[in-house]
Amino acid sequence: MQALYAFTLNNDPDILRGEDELVRSIQRLHELYVYQLSFLIEIFDFALHRLEEAKQKYLPTEEDLHPNTRFVDNRIIQQLAGSLDYYRRSDHLKISWKEEEELVRRLYQSIRTSDLYKDYMSSPLDSYESDRTFLLDLFRQFLQNDEALLSFYEEKYMHWANDCNVAYYYIEKTIKALEENAARTDLLPGLTPLPEEEDKEFAVVLYKQTIRHNDEYEELISARTLNWDTERIAMLDMLLLKMALTEITEFPSIPVKVSFNEYIEISKEYSTPKSKVFINGILDKLISELTLENRINKSGRGLLDR
Repeated sequence: MQALYAFTLNNDPDILRGEDELVRSIQRLHELYVYQLSFLIEIFDFALHRLEEAKQKYLPTEEDLHPNTRFVDNRIIQQLAGSLDYYRRSDHLKISWKEEEELVRRLYQSIRTSDLYKDYMSSPLDSYESDRTFLLDLFRQFLQNDEALLSFYEEKYMHWANDCNVAYYYIEKTIKALEENAARTDLLPGLTPLPEEEDKEFAVVLYKQTIRHNDEYEELISARTLNWDTERIAMLDMLLLKMALTEITEFPSIPVKVSFNEYIEISKEYSTPKSKVFINGILDKLISELTLENRINKSGRGLLDR
């Protein structure tokens, strides 16, 4: 989406240059995703070390010896940290937060003194789902907009600051998609269920085909938005509709429902408050018409359902 937006905005005729940047940005996004996941896990590791140190005090209190371990025992974090897919990714990047202990400490202390933390630690509700809800709230309140963490990423790689919102979106998708009894060997859900080379290939094809069909899809969309001034439709909404049409018509193995829902979710995250309703209505109409014209060809049973 970002690569196509830049291509459209700059009116750059060099598709290959945009493609090269797209491939690089995908790699950066994967790395940032793993770094952010690692930082989240590091906060819980830091908390566990503090509990262990407290037990080693010369005169430990009863609380030191028998602490409330609900935070460090969070089932979602335990599952993420124990994932072989996460281990493979983080080990490949050789991630270490030893030099950033003060950043970890500060965020942990902010979390520990918050009402969110206190309510979680004292709540009688103790379940996999309550752990998930807490972790999502923690991530949104303390990690997504932390300036020091953003500065760290910017210093690490100057383009990462621009990619943070995308990485955060996929972190949330991963947390929401985890299943309690998933095997340690399962791929982390959310970022990609495919090997990274296939993921890149998908993005490149989507990028090229959206550009290739740009005029055709703009005509299609304009014909179905007669009550709208095409020039006043948000540029990003128009782009998302074109991408959705490309994915629906050019990728036979992706269910229509998946594409339909995904682009509505993206519009909620990145476009205007009214975009969700607009894209939902127009895309639904376009899919119905393209289906009747036999222009949507899916290779499996149920892939046309939505």
